[in-house]
Amino acid sequence: MELKNRVVVVTGAASGIGKALAQRFAREGARSVVCADLDLDGARKVADEVGGAAYQVDVSKEHDIAELVASVEDEVGGIDLFCSNAGILTLGGIEVENDDWQRIWDINVMAHVWAARHVVPRMIARGGGYLLNTASAAGLLNQVGAAPYGVTKHAAVGLAEWLAMTYGDQGIGVSVLCPQAVRSEMTRGFEDSVASLDGMLEPEPVADACVEAIRSQRFLVLPHPQVADYIKLKADDYDRWLGGMRKLNRAFGDEPFGVKKPVELDEK
Repeated sequence: MELKNRVVVVTGAASGIGKALAQRFAREGARSVVCADLDLDGARKVADEVGGAAYQVDVSKEHDIAELVASVEDEVGGIDLFCSNAGILTLGGIEVENDDWQRIWDINVMAHVWAARHVVPRMIARGGGYLLNTASAAGLLNQVGAAPYGVTKHAAVGLAEWLAMTYGDQGIGVSVLCPQAVRSEMTRGFEDSVASLDGMLEPEPVADACVEAIRSQRFLVLPHPQVADYIKLKADDYDRWLGGMRKLNRAFGDEPFGVKKPVELDEK
């Protein structure tokens, strides 16, 4: 899929990966880049920069996502690419309160479900479209010290797989973004500890990797190429891989980044 003259929606567009995606899509010649975020002022700043439109959306609410899709389709044009990018990180384990589990589930998983529910039928009626869902390398591997994050990102990857295999024959392309550490609001102040394994990427090369994947219709987007090797190691010997993850857990403990749990951080 080429992005020239396309209508693109990006959630979590006020900063981080979402902002970089909006900027890159604009450089690719998108007809309109819709910047959606809970932070409307931030979304407007990015939209003004890229010559797009700004909408306020709370992705934890299906109504907001449905309204976003309907408004863009009515006011801007048929959506060609929907980037369901907004997400959060909640640190902690099985002791995390139910309300916190539910919130991260709604934002990291159900937001992708709701986006697909409301945009895919419209895309199919027009002959096709594309979904880019932001997950994480944690969705392929896991995350020490953050059970809600690891679990919801696994679910996000599983949903993206299901969408690809269910709607691929109806013209719907799907890519799932699975980076490791990226400079964003989530990692602000914790750069040294977060990036201690494989380094921290700036959002711009992550956006570049997404454009390349969309252009070639490649499902898995791995800005940190090492993740592919880790997946192979996991598949080759699951028990050995779990032993390695236990070593990481001993090194970082149950409070990665030196933050008391549970803590919610923005992942845009």
